[in-house]
Amino acid sequence: MRSIVITEFPVFAALKQLHTVFELRSRENPDVLLTNRLQIHYLRLGNLDRQRLTGLDALCVGLQRWMQFWAFGSEWEEKKMSAVLQDVPEVYAAYSEYKRFTADPVMREKAKARERYWIDRRLDRAEAKEEGEEIGEARKAIEIAQNMKAKGLDNTLISEMTGLLLAEIERLD
Repeated sequence: MRSIVITEFPVFAALKQLHTVFELRSRENPDVLLTNRLQIHYLRLGNLDRQRLTGLDALCVGLQRWMQFWAFGSEWEEKKMSAVLQDVPEVYAAYSEYKRFTADPVMREKAKARERYWIDRRLDRAEAKEEGEEIGEARKAIEIAQNMKAKGLDNTLISEMTGLLLAEIERLD
């Protein structure tokens, strides 16, 4: 079984390559491969220099074409993309299907709706993260205020130091 994961972001910050393959190997003897039938391939489009296409030359031709298709299929003009992909029939066929798909107004609208869904989902996550960080900061401020109050510090000073309202500090136990 081979899995392919295509990302625009770093899944593993230490790995800078465009293509990384994970396999099951013995920890004690990494030369011993459990099976060559289980691999996870990570393809990182975010590492692809879109101007110079650096990094592609380290990949086999087929993988180069797939990366070009995924990264530039909607950006490059059809003539250029067709010329680049013609030497790998599978990728060229995928590109042709993509062009057919995007020429259909109904399918194009469905694709746009799906893209909007994923953008909204990312925004929701970002907002939730920000909200969680704010809640965490507020809890930390309350914890600090409680400790300061337990040490007998003045509520006005605690308010100045923590940014909490005086009324909030007065309610603390």
